[in-house]
Amino acid sequence: MKVVSFYRFLDLNDPQSLCDELQAFCDEHDLLGTILVASEGFNGTIAGSEDAVRAALSWLQDCFDITDDLDARWTDAEEAPFRRMRVRVKKEIVTLGRPDILPHRKTGTHVPPERWNELIEDPNVLVIDTRNHYEFEVGTFPGAIDPGNDSFREFPAFAKTLAESSTKRPLAMFCTGGIRCEKASALMLELGFEEVYHLQGGILNYLEKIPAEQNRWDGECFVFDTRVAVDRDLAEGGYVQCHACRRPLSSKDLASPDYREGVSCPRCVNESDSERRARHEERRKQVLLARERGEAHLGPKI
Repeated sequence: MKVVSFYRFLDLNDPQSLCDELQAFCDEHDLLGTILVASEGFNGTIAGSEDAVRAALSWLQDCFDITDDLDARWTDAEEAPFRRMRVRVKKEIVTLGRPDILPHRKTGTHVPPERWNELIEDPNVLVIDTRNHYEFEVGTFPGAIDPGNDSFREFPAFAKTLAESSTKRPLAMFCTGGIRCEKASALMLELGFEEVYHLQGGILNYLEKIPAEQNRWDGECFVFDTRVAVDRDLAEGGYVQCHACRRPLSSKDLASPDYREGVSCPRCVNESDSERRARHEERRKQVLLARERGEAHLGPKI
């Protein structure tokens, strides 16, 4: 099964119509995944047969008269990493909390993977990981700064603080597939930074294009599907996901006494109250009962 992530910033006058048409097309072609649609464009990850995925990308290109490549990131999966197909209308296709920031009108300079190592090895360049803190913990580039965010919506506060100290230092920004760092770089330009660069196609593009002997990536790369993370070869990695808080868990986390499958993990055991834990425990029981009966259950796999 092919898994493809893609996005495009553009002006979209009727997001709901595109949402309805896309949902119908994907259902007809047995595709699974999530696509977000907004007035600023579209962003999605879909899985299915190679023919079906290519048909969906071609449909989008024809719909918007896109003559260049959508710069999609392709990976393989042994089984479907999604359970359904959802196309939804949102205020933003990546939630920065700033729908007025429009990267297709002004953004930083794209840097292809082949030039990325040279850029981040420059001691004058500040390398910023625009992803969330739990993604940073799974893997990142050497020397990258972690903004410490739990969600991308928190990034503007970090950016404002950074701008207050100085806007003269060149910035090199990256994320999983390119969309967050592209929007973040547009924000940095608005804040007055003069040199802003971002990794074209994100980490996944870098891992696909750069040979092992030149690869500077350290760790695995978190992905937002049931694979949880991929390694440097873009194969499914060694992390699992806590179905209570959705954070990635290492083998060390799984060995912790605070880990209870489907209920809690060392990262969230002190965050949830007794009522929430009771709900998770009941859900766990229902999943296990369904499994014993040989039935499917709509809850998480445990």
